[in-house]
Amino acid sequence: MLALVTASDPAAGESIAVQSGQDVGRPVRTAAFFDLDKTVIAKSSTLAFSKPFFDQGLLNRRAVLKSTYAQFLFLMSGADHDQMDRMRSYITNMCTGWDVEQVKSIVGETLHDIVDPLVFAEAAELIADHKLCGRDVVVVSASGEEIVAPIARALGATHAMATRMVVEDGRYTGEIAFYCYGEGKAEAIRALAAREGYSLDHCYAYSDSITDIPMLEAVGHPTAVNPDRALRKEAAARGWPVLTFTKPVSLRDRIPAPSGAAVATTAAVGISALAAGALTYSLLRRFTL
Repeated sequence: MLALVTASDPAAGESIAVQSGQDVGRPVRTAAFFDLDKTVIAKSSTLAFSKPFFDQGLLNRRAVLKSTYAQFLFLMSGADHDQMDRMRSYITNMCTGWDVEQVKSIVGETLHDIVDPLVFAEAAELIADHKLCGRDVVVVSASGEEIVAPIARALGATHAMATRMVVEDGRYTGEIAFYCYGEGKAEAIRALAAREGYSLDHCYAYSDSITDIPMLEAVGHPTAVNPDRALRKEAAARGWPVLTFTKPVSLRDRIPAPSGAAVATTAAVGISALAAGALTYSLLRRFTL
């Protein structure tokens, strides 16, 4: 049920040895797991595609205006568990019947403009450092795989894990095949670790949100990045490091023009626009009730 993208970069190898059993002296594989929104990129990827989806008739003007406001609220305060639950319910209603090929086309045509510039320079440097240490880099996000996968590849990530929607007869059914959120992220990390042979006790994880506590708890080296108020408090209580990223840099020169095949493999669902409307709904409801 996971959306995985494998890069071609060979790992340098990390000299941590297993201490017991017949594998004594064998190097242990490790990874660094990164949340995407407000951790690696400076805003919500799920809200970024509202305008191109409006231009193609998938969203109306009111939805676009709401998503712009929701982007502002997200940057200021993020989203908690209740808001994310409402977002999932809203997604199932809004996306039903959307044409998959239309979504693929929109994402392929607008990807460069949407993601440039988004990535924090500090995050890019940290990812590069982990790769130099021989660790795999994994982007783990509740956003859709059609957005997460190409950004992950541009960053040189080894894998990307993201939300996927069910498709039948070329259209979205409105059902979620895999929701990469909360405990789902932790389950995805454990499954990938079992498959790739990662020692999670030696792995790293980075996130900005209290909803990613399961993801941070899954590894031996968790770090809060640009944390929301709740995660900052939790990190202080647990003695976790806290990092602040503030310098977005352009990815325009790092992302190659997507081929038709690349668009087809990475645009399995229009979850970015779905989540835009969904998070808009939940955030606006909080301020209007």
